[in-house]
Amino acid sequence: MVKICLQKGFFTLIFGLLVFGVAAQTSEQRKLEAKRNRLQNEIKEMNRLLFAKKKERGNVLEQMDALDRKINISQELVRVTNQQSNLLNREINANVRKIGKLREDLELLKTDYAALIRKSYQNKSQENRILFLLSSQSFFQAFKRVQYMRQYTKYRQKQGEAIILKTEELSSLNKDLTETRKIKDQLIAENRKVKNALYKEINSQKGLLKSIRQNESKYAAAIESKRKEARRIDREIDKLIRSAIASTNKKSGSKNTTSFTLTPEAKVLANNFSSNKGKLIWPVEKGIKSQGFGVYADKVYPGIKHQNNGVTIATDKGARARAVFEGEVMTIFTNKAGIKGVYLRHGNYISFYYNLSKIYVQKGDKVAAKEALGEVYTNKFNGNTDLKFYLFQDTKRLNPEQWIYRL
Repeated sequence: MVKICLQKGFFTLIFGLLVFGVAAQTSEQRKLEAKRNRLQNEIKEMNRLLFAKKKERGNVLEQMDALDRKINISQELVRVTNQQSNLLNREINANVRKIGKLREDLELLKTDYAALIRKSYQNKSQENRILFLLSSQSFFQAFKRVQYMRQYTKYRQKQGEAIILKTEELSSLNKDLTETRKIKDQLIAENRKVKNALYKEINSQKGLLKSIRQNESKYAAAIESKRKEARRIDREIDKLIRSAIASTNKKSGSKNTTSFTLTPEAKVLANNFSSNKGKLIWPVEKGIKSQGFGVYADKVYPGIKHQNNGVTIATDKGARARAVFEGEVMTIFTNKAGIKGVYLRHGNYISFYYNLSKIYVQKGDKVAAKEALGEVYTNKFNGNTDLKFYLFQDTKRLNPEQWIYRL
């Protein structure tokens, strides 16, 4: 009986370790599934916002940018789906091992139970039990024998119950294994579908590259035009920020033009803004990042580098730019073409919302997070609705991707 108990304890320990391992895998599986869903939704948004009207209008450069982003997301989706499939493989293998252990455990229990039944059958008659008690050499021994018979009967019942539980557990694991294999097959099929779509996108990109290279002079002119516009906007942004800092500091008697002189209230606001790094809301309710922050290689000629000092977010026609955090309207900006922008101050941090057609706020207004600042401009020639979003700490440019949640 001691041997059986030790064996049961060993199998319980093994089972516990296996359950812990599968629980950890299940947690990882949930994270991967959430990531996969985000990537799928991002691809859907890209199809809706960036590719809806490309057959009717839109230039080749924008199509290249959009396709490149979509290809990158699709490749990430393939990787995540592969990770899920590998994790499910490990889960399946763990289940197979558990089933093997449970079968061994069940066989041991059945063997032990069969021996108990045989022994019980041999001693089942009431006469044998009475003789067993009467043959006792003392009252104490008779008492011990009564206890033994009770324990023996109880142990036999427990063995029967254990067999039932192990059988049910084995059945449940077999069912889980079947379901896990179905999920794995679905993931493999989905991965195949994503890969096929990815090949089509890559071929489409190759076609666009060919089209661009046939019109190299036009492409070079378009690049130079974009660069000039970007440099002009950057100069205007820097000038406006320095002017605003100088104007604000002048009131407190400071001549500093590169950083704000903060009041106690402004310090609190700046600290609150800083503590929300990576958790700030998006500057539009719905959208997709179409161009990230920093230096990036040209899609056609990788030797050519481009610089983006903010992020570009594609959104729906009629969408409103909204404050990413509470603050004060520092400046309203309008360029020569009539495109508008709003600067919000958050202590010594500045968020800038550019490419607006309408403005809903005025200089000096206090705004709350999510409050609408203006309507995003829709380009009449290509139908794109893009918000340009910038972040600064005093005059220092910040990467919005590090501050906005999942940007």
